[in-house]
Amino acid sequence: MDTPILSVRNIQKSFGSNAVLRGINLDVFPGEVLALIGGNGAGKSTLVKSIMGIYKPEGGEIFIRGEAGLEKLEFSNPAASLNKGVYLVPQEPMLFPNQTVEQNILMGMGEKKSELLARLHTVITVLGWKLDLGRSARSLTIAEQQLVEILRGLLRDAKLLILDEPTSALTFDEVNSLFAAIETLRQKNIGVIYITHRLNEVFQIATRVAIMRDGLITLTGEAGEFDRAMLVKGLLPEDFTERAAETERRAVDYRAQPVFELRNFSGYGFADISLKLYPGEILGFCGVVGAGRTELAMTVFGRDRALSGRVFLDGEDITGMTTGEITKKGVNYVPEDRFLNGIFRICHLAGNITSACLRSMSRFFLNSAAEGAIAEKYVEDFRIKTTGIRQEIGSLSGGNQQKAVMGRALTTKPRVVILDEPTRGIDAGARGDIYAIINGLKKENVAVLLISSDMEEIVELSDRAVAMFQGRISGEFTGDEITQDNLMRASFGVTGAAKGSAL
Repeated sequence: MDTPILSVRNIQKSFGSNAVLRGINLDVFPGEVLALIGGNGAGKSTLVKSIMGIYKPEGGEIFIRGEAGLEKLEFSNPAASLNKGVYLVPQEPMLFPNQTVEQNILMGMGEKKSELLARLHTVITVLGWKLDLGRSARSLTIAEQQLVEILRGLLRDAKLLILDEPTSALTFDEVNSLFAAIETLRQKNIGVIYITHRLNEVFQIATRVAIMRDGLITLTGEAGEFDRAMLVKGLLPEDFTERAAETERRAVDYRAQPVFELRNFSGYGFADISLKLYPGEILGFCGVVGAGRTELAMTVFGRDRALSGRVFLDGEDITGMTTGEITKKGVNYVPEDRFLNGIFRICHLAGNITSACLRSMSRFFLNSAAEGAIAEKYVEDFRIKTTGIRQEIGSLSGGNQQKAVMGRALTTKPRVVILDEPTRGIDAGARGDIYAIINGLKKENVAVLLISSDMEEIVELSDRAVAMFQGRISGEFTGDEITQDNLMRASFGVTGAAKGSAL
């Protein structure tokens, strides 16, 4: 067999008493796309950060192929990994907000700027991506930031490219372009470690699969040797017990008064939006990135200024109220970007979960017992994997951070919850937990506006679904009309998709 590009031998890494990597062995070969999958907290991010020299493992060795064969990588030396041709495209973009897209991509590269720009324009043209190189990184959506990170990696001619959830915020066309780029890399004998929670992508792009669980590689093999059921079984912990599925979905009473309503609502990125949301209803809200869904949610929640139209909650006009006032009235929002808008990274888990309900716990001094009780409830109900409620939230896996952000929104006892991409970066087991939480809200008569790019998610959860295209509603669907085909057609502005009643 060919010499591997990367060889990881018995890597061990702990944070305090928590052993995250417990002896990892892994090889990546030239021209291979290795899908690395595992539940939140399995150790995937810790492994790739150890490979990149960001973390220093307590034991083991990492080798990268050089001109003279396998060469040992130095621990805690990111420059050594980069110089050896290893590049990580992180799940959460890390750009310099005050610099332009072009400056962020070309930073640290020693070639002439004219040559670099020529190569960059060629890569962008081949991919078919639309990106203004002169824009400030601060103004980019999370999807556009992801494109910048991917371009950084592609431009550096890496021997080994590590892609951590690269499609989590990309449109369908952008995903297809990325897959074509990865196939081109394979033809050039570049190795790719592809970390994903989207199991369908494993069969689309991977040549080999490695499953991580509890800090170990528990199963490896050629991608063709697996099916979806086998992957799901391999991902779930041995003691996993699936929550009982609902045998009967509670019907929505559309004769009732709507709990939430938008009338001809317009803002930056969307226009003339009218919709109603009923008690206990899950309204799916789909569309491609840039359609205006997040902009709409942020404006409703008081983060951006509305240009025209009205917002009503239980018949009361709440248009133009501040975020604090809207939260008190009974609307809460779980943001798409948990790192930017969702968590206080250096604060502990309990503080993050209870931060939205501090006033209810005490007027002058924090009631630690009440804080702990609330936090413990959500840790148990949401199955948050943690060493304790005083663990710093920044040290939790992304999926567990997302559960904490959802918990915080629910501590305010909202009448309406806006969930913006609630399962982005969430593994199979945690996704089931999130779905159970959403269906639990329905049982409690809470109205849910579910914004998601995952069409399967919209189909599975929604009582009614609305598609958005170029800032306007392009389709509304009920019952059997809620199909991936109808949703996708409407999301791309294709006419002819069946429309449901406006209610």
